[in-house]
Amino acid sequence: MSKIGKRRIAVVLAIAIPLFMLVLALSASYVGVTSKIWSGGLPLSASDPSAVPQSVADDATRLANQLFGDGKEKYDDFVEQLLVTYLEAKDKDFVVFFNPGGWGWNLAEASPGWSSIFTGIKSELTSSGYKPLLLNYRRTADTSSGRLNEIVEMLTGYSSKSNHLAYRVEFLTSHIPDLKVIITGESNGTVICDQAMNILTDNPQVYSIQTGPPFWHDNIMLNRTLVLNNNGMIPDSFSQGDFLTMARANLRALFGLPQPAEQSGTIGHFVRAPGHDYWWHYPGVCPQITDFLDKHCGTT
Repeated sequence: MSKIGKRRIAVVLAIAIPLFMLVLALSASYVGVTSKIWSGGLPLSASDPSAVPQSVADDATRLANQLFGDGKEKYDDFVEQLLVTYLEAKDKDFVVFFNPGGWGWNLAEASPGWSSIFTGIKSELTSSGYKPLLLNYRRTADTSSGRLNEIVEMLTGYSSKSNHLAYRVEFLTSHIPDLKVIITGESNGTVICDQAMNILTDNPQVYSIQTGPPFWHDNIMLNRTLVLNNNGMIPDSFSQGDFLTMARANLRALFGLPQPAEQSGTIGHFVRAPGHDYWWHYPGVCPQITDFLDKHCGTT
Protein backbone atom coordinates (compact mmCIF):
# COMPACT_ATOMS: atom_id res chain seq x y z
CA MET A 1 0.00 0.00 0.00
CA SER A 2 1.15 3.53 -0.71
CA LYS A 3 1.95 5.96 2.07
CA ILE A 4 -1.07 8.07 1.03
CA GLY A 5 -3.34 5.03 1.31
CA LYS A 6 -2.03 4.21 4.77
CA ARG A 7 -2.56 7.78 5.90
CA ARG A 8 -6.12 7.73 4.62
CA ILE A 9 -6.83 4.54 6.55
CA ALA A 10 -5.28 6.04 9.68
CA VAL A 11 -7.42 9.18 9.35
CA VAL A 12 -10.58 7.12 8.79
CA LEU A 13 -9.83 4.96 11.82
CA ALA A 14 -9.03 8.03 13.94
CA ILE A 15 -12.47 9.42 13.14
CA ALA A 16 -14.45 6.19 13.01
CA ILE A 17 -13.32 4.66 16.31
CA PRO A 18 -14.30 7.64 18.53
CA LEU A 19 -17.59 7.95 16.62
CA PHE A 20 -18.28 4.25 17.13
CA MET A 21 -17.55 4.55 20.85
CA LEU A 22 -19.81 7.60 21.09
CA VAL A 23 -22.67 5.81 19.32
CA LEU A 24 -22.17 2.78 21.56
CA ALA A 25 -22.23 4.96 24.66
CA LEU A 26 -25.38 6.79 23.59
CA SER A 27 -27.12 3.56 22.65
CA ALA A 28 -26.32 2.21 26.13
CA SER A 29 -28.54 4.83 27.75
CA TYR A 30 -29.55 3.27 31.03
CA VAL A 31 -33.01 3.53 32.55
CA GLY A 32 -31.67 3.37 36.09
CA VAL A 33 -32.65 0.98 38.85
CA THR A 34 -34.27 1.81 42.18
CA SER A 35 -34.01 -0.40 45.24
CA LYS A 36 -34.71 0.03 48.92
CA ILE A 37 -31.66 0.95 50.94
CA TRP A 38 -30.47 -2.00 53.05
CA SER A 39 -32.23 -4.47 50.73
CA GLY A 40 -28.98 -5.57 49.11
CA GLY A 41 -29.83 -3.84 45.83
CA LEU A 42 -32.93 -5.93 45.09
CA PRO A 43 -34.93 -3.88 42.53
CA LEU A 44 -38.40 -2.73 43.50
CA SER A 45 -41.20 -4.99 42.28
CA ALA A 46 -44.98 -4.63 42.26
CA SER A 47 -46.96 -7.01 44.46
CA ASP A 48 -50.29 -5.87 43.00
CA PRO A 49 -50.00 -3.87 39.74
CA SER A 50 -53.79 -3.63 39.54
CA ALA A 51 -53.68 -1.29 42.55
CA VAL A 52 -52.34 1.51 40.32
CA PRO A 53 -55.13 3.92 39.25
CA GLN A 54 -55.61 4.07 35.47
CA SER A 55 -54.85 7.81 35.37
CA VAL A 56 -51.49 7.16 37.06
CA ALA A 57 -50.66 4.33 34.65
CA ASP A 58 -51.59 6.52 31.68
CA ASP A 59 -49.28 9.29 32.90
CA ALA A 60 -46.43 6.79 33.31
CA THR A 61 -46.78 5.69 29.67
CA ARG A 62 -46.91 9.33 28.54
CA LEU A 63 -43.65 10.18 30.35
CA ALA A 64 -41.93 7.04 29.09
CA ASN A 65 -42.92 7.93 25.53
CA GLN A 66 -41.45 11.43 25.95
CA LEU A 67 -38.12 10.00 27.08
CA PHE A 68 -37.74 6.84 25.02
CA GLY A 69 -40.24 7.02 22.17
CA ASP A 70 -40.38 3.67 20.43
CA GLY A 71 -37.53 2.17 22.46
CA LYS A 72 -39.72 -0.73 23.58
CA GLU A 73 -37.45 -2.33 26.18
CA LYS A 74 -36.46 0.95 27.85
CA TYR A 75 -40.02 2.25 27.51
CA ASP A 76 -41.48 -0.78 29.30
CA ASP A 77 -38.75 -0.75 31.95
CA PHE A 78 -39.30 2.93 32.74
CA VAL A 79 -43.08 2.52 32.98
CA GLU A 80 -42.69 -0.43 35.33
CA GLN A 81 -40.27 1.44 37.55
CA LEU A 82 -42.54 4.47 37.79
CA LEU A 83 -45.49 2.30 38.78
CA VAL A 84 -43.67 0.16 41.37
CA THR A 85 -42.13 3.26 42.94
CA TYR A 86 -45.57 4.86 43.09
CA LEU A 87 -46.99 1.79 44.88
CA GLU A 88 -44.15 1.87 47.42
CA ALA A 89 -44.44 5.62 47.99
CA LYS A 90 -48.20 6.25 47.95
CA ASP A 91 -48.61 5.84 51.72
CA LYS A 92 -45.28 7.50 52.64
CA ASP A 93 -44.50 11.07 53.67
CA PHE A 94 -40.96 11.19 52.25
CA VAL A 95 -39.03 9.52 49.46
CA VAL A 96 -35.25 9.90 49.62
CA PHE A 97 -33.18 9.03 46.51
CA PHE A 98 -29.45 8.34 46.81
CA ASN A 99 -27.15 9.10 43.86
CA PRO A 100 -23.77 7.38 44.35
CA GLY A 101 -20.41 8.78 43.39
CA GLY A 102 -17.97 6.91 41.20
CA TRP A 103 -19.47 5.24 38.15
CA GLY A 104 -22.99 5.43 39.56
CA TRP A 105 -23.85 1.84 40.44
CA ASN A 106 -22.77 1.62 44.09
CA LEU A 107 -25.34 1.16 46.84
CA ALA A 108 -25.60 3.49 49.82
CA GLU A 109 -24.98 0.53 52.12
CA ALA A 110 -21.61 0.03 50.38
CA SER A 111 -20.62 3.48 51.63
CA PRO A 112 -20.25 3.30 55.44
CA GLY A 113 -20.38 7.10 55.68
CA TRP A 114 -23.59 7.50 53.73
CA SER A 115 -25.10 4.43 55.35
CA SER A 116 -24.67 6.23 58.69
CA ILE A 117 -26.18 9.40 57.20
CA PHE A 118 -29.25 7.50 56.04
CA THR A 119 -29.62 5.97 59.49
CA GLY A 120 -29.55 9.50 60.89
CA ILE A 121 -32.00 10.91 58.34
CA LYS A 122 -34.41 8.02 58.89
CA SER A 123 -34.22 8.52 62.65
CA GLU A 124 -34.92 12.25 62.30
CA LEU A 125 -37.94 11.65 60.06
CA THR A 126 -39.46 8.72 61.96
CA SER A 127 -39.00 10.37 65.36
CA SER A 128 -41.07 13.28 64.00
CA GLY A 129 -43.87 10.91 63.02
CA TYR A 130 -43.09 10.68 59.30
CA LYS A 131 -42.96 7.53 57.16
CA PRO A 132 -39.90 7.62 54.84
CA LEU A 133 -38.98 5.47 51.85
CA LEU A 134 -35.20 5.38 51.31
CA LEU A 135 -34.11 4.38 47.82
CA ASN A 136 -30.86 3.70 45.99
CA TYR A 137 -30.82 5.15 42.49
CA ARG A 138 -28.27 3.27 40.39
CA ARG A 139 -27.91 5.34 37.23
CA THR A 140 -25.30 3.22 35.42
CA ALA A 141 -25.02 -0.39 34.28
CA ASP A 142 -21.86 -2.17 35.48
CA THR A 143 -20.67 -2.87 31.93
CA SER A 144 -18.12 -1.45 29.49
CA SER A 145 -20.85 0.28 27.48
CA GLY A 146 -22.31 1.55 30.75
CA ARG A 147 -18.97 3.15 31.63
CA LEU A 148 -18.78 4.77 28.20
CA ASN A 149 -22.29 6.12 28.62
CA GLU A 150 -21.42 7.49 32.07
CA ILE A 151 -18.38 9.29 30.64
CA VAL A 152 -20.51 10.88 27.90
CA GLU A 153 -23.11 11.89 30.50
CA MET A 154 -20.43 13.35 32.76
CA LEU A 155 -19.04 15.43 29.91
CA THR A 156 -22.52 16.74 29.05
CA GLY A 157 -23.48 17.52 32.66
CA TYR A 158 -25.76 14.48 32.97
CA SER A 159 -28.21 16.04 30.53
CA SER A 160 -30.02 12.73 29.91
CA LYS A 161 -29.76 11.03 33.30
CA SER A 162 -30.85 14.11 35.21
CA ASN A 163 -33.99 14.16 33.04
CA HIS A 164 -34.69 10.52 33.89
CA LEU A 165 -34.40 11.26 37.61
CA ALA A 166 -36.42 14.48 37.42
CA TYR A 167 -39.24 12.71 35.57
CA ARG A 168 -39.42 10.10 38.34
CA VAL A 169 -39.63 12.77 41.01
CA GLU A 170 -42.18 14.87 39.13
CA PHE A 171 -44.30 11.77 38.56
CA LEU A 172 -44.35 10.92 42.27
CA THR A 173 -45.10 14.44 43.49
CA SER A 174 -47.82 14.89 40.85
CA HIS A 175 -49.73 11.82 41.96
CA ILE A 176 -48.97 11.92 45.70
CA PRO A 177 -49.72 15.57 46.54
CA ASP A 178 -48.50 15.54 50.16
CA LEU A 179 -45.27 13.69 49.39
CA LYS A 180 -41.88 15.33 49.83
CA VAL A 181 -38.83 14.08 47.95
CA ILE A 182 -35.20 14.54 48.98
CA ILE A 183 -32.59 13.95 46.27
CA THR A 184 -29.27 13.09 47.91
CA GLY A 185 -25.86 12.34 46.46
CA GLU A 186 -22.15 12.10 47.07
CA SER A 187 -19.12 13.23 45.05
CA ASN A 188 -19.85 13.39 41.29
CA GLY A 189 -23.32 11.98 42.06
CA THR A 190 -24.10 15.48 43.36
CA VAL A 191 -23.95 16.83 39.80
CA ILE A 192 -27.02 14.83 38.76
CA CYS A 193 -28.74 16.02 41.96
CA ASP A 194 -28.06 19.64 41.07
CA GLN A 195 -29.16 19.23 37.45
CA ALA A 196 -32.35 17.45 38.50
CA MET A 197 -33.08 20.22 41.03
CA ASN A 198 -32.63 22.77 38.25
CA ILE A 199 -35.26 20.95 36.18
CA LEU A 200 -37.55 20.78 39.23
CA THR A 201 -36.95 24.38 40.28
CA ASP A 202 -40.69 25.17 40.41
CA ASN A 203 -41.60 22.06 42.42
CA PRO A 204 -41.74 23.04 46.12
CA GLN A 205 -42.04 19.39 47.21
CA VAL A 206 -38.42 18.60 46.27
CA TYR A 207 -35.21 19.13 48.28
CA SER A 208 -31.59 18.06 48.00
CA ILE A 209 -28.73 17.11 50.34
CA GLN A 210 -25.27 16.77 48.76
CA THR A 211 -21.80 15.93 50.09
CA GLY A 212 -18.43 16.53 48.47
CA PRO A 213 -19.33 17.90 45.01
CA PRO A 214 -16.39 17.76 42.57
CA PHE A 215 -14.26 20.87 42.33
CA TRP A 216 -15.17 21.47 38.68
CA HIS A 217 -18.90 21.79 39.34
CA ASP A 218 -20.53 25.00 40.56
CA ASN A 219 -23.98 24.36 42.00
CA ILE A 220 -26.76 25.99 40.01
CA MET A 221 -29.66 25.32 42.38
CA LEU A 222 -29.01 26.36 45.96
CA ASN A 223 -32.67 26.95 46.80
CA ARG A 224 -33.94 24.04 48.96
CA THR A 225 -30.46 22.49 48.67
CA LEU A 226 -27.84 21.72 51.32
CA VAL A 227 -24.28 21.34 49.98
CA LEU A 228 -21.57 20.06 52.34
CA ASN A 229 -17.91 20.41 51.34
CA ASN A 230 -16.49 20.35 54.86
CA ASN A 231 -17.18 17.51 57.29
CA GLY A 232 -16.27 19.63 60.30
CA MET A 233 -12.91 17.92 60.69
CA ILE A 234 -11.05 19.32 57.67
CA PRO A 235 -12.16 20.86 54.34
CA ASP A 236 -12.85 18.41 51.52
CA SER A 237 -9.68 18.48 49.36
CA PHE A 238 -11.45 16.99 46.32
CA SER A 239 -14.39 19.36 46.54
CA GLN A 240 -12.09 22.35 46.96
CA GLY A 241 -9.61 21.25 44.29
CA ASP A 242 -6.75 21.14 46.81
CA PHE A 243 -4.36 19.08 44.70
CA LEU A 244 -1.37 19.71 46.99
CA THR A 245 -3.14 18.11 49.96
CA MET A 246 -4.23 15.16 47.83
CA ALA A 247 -0.70 14.72 46.45
CA ARG A 248 0.77 14.68 49.96
CA ALA A 249 -1.79 12.14 51.15
CA ASN A 250 -1.14 9.83 48.20
CA LEU A 251 2.63 10.06 48.67
CA ARG A 252 2.22 9.14 52.34
CA ALA A 253 0.11 6.14 51.34
CA LEU A 254 2.64 5.16 48.64
CA PHE A 255 5.46 5.05 51.17
CA GLY A 256 3.35 3.38 53.88
CA LEU A 257 3.36 6.40 56.20
CA PRO A 258 0.49 6.70 58.72
CA GLN A 259 -2.42 8.93 57.77
CA PRO A 260 -4.05 11.12 60.44
CA ALA A 261 -7.54 9.78 61.24
CA GLU A 262 -9.22 13.09 60.54
CA GLN A 263 -7.70 13.16 57.04
CA SER A 264 -9.47 10.07 55.76
CA GLY A 265 -11.32 10.09 52.44
CA THR A 266 -10.80 8.62 48.99
CA ILE A 267 -11.96 9.01 45.40
CA GLY A 268 -13.06 5.67 43.95
CA HIS A 269 -11.58 3.83 46.98
CA PHE A 270 -8.05 4.28 45.63
CA VAL A 271 -7.04 7.94 45.33
CA ARG A 272 -6.54 9.61 48.69
CA ALA A 273 -8.54 12.82 49.16
CA PRO A 274 -8.44 14.08 52.77
CA GLY A 275 -11.80 15.41 53.93
CA HIS A 276 -13.76 13.62 51.16
CA ASP A 277 -15.41 11.56 53.88
CA TYR A 278 -18.79 12.23 55.49
CA TRP A 279 -20.25 10.43 58.50
CA TRP A 280 -23.39 11.30 60.44
CA HIS A 281 -21.48 11.82 63.69
CA TYR A 282 -19.01 14.32 62.18
CA PRO A 283 -19.48 17.88 63.53
CA GLY A 284 -20.05 19.33 60.06
CA VAL A 285 -22.62 16.74 59.01
CA CYS A 286 -25.27 15.90 61.61
CA PRO A 287 -25.94 19.49 62.82
CA GLN A 288 -26.26 20.86 59.29
CA ILE A 289 -28.54 18.09 58.04
CA THR A 290 -30.78 18.17 61.12
CA ASP A 291 -31.10 21.97 60.82
CA PHE A 292 -31.94 21.60 57.11
CA LEU A 293 -34.60 18.96 57.82
CA ASP A 294 -36.06 21.05 60.62
CA LYS A 295 -36.24 24.16 58.40
CA HIS A 296 -37.67 22.54 55.27
CA CYS A 297 -39.33 19.35 56.42
CA GLY A 298 -40.71 20.16 59.87
CA THR A 299 -38.61 17.73 61.89
CA THR A 300 -37.95 18.57 65.52
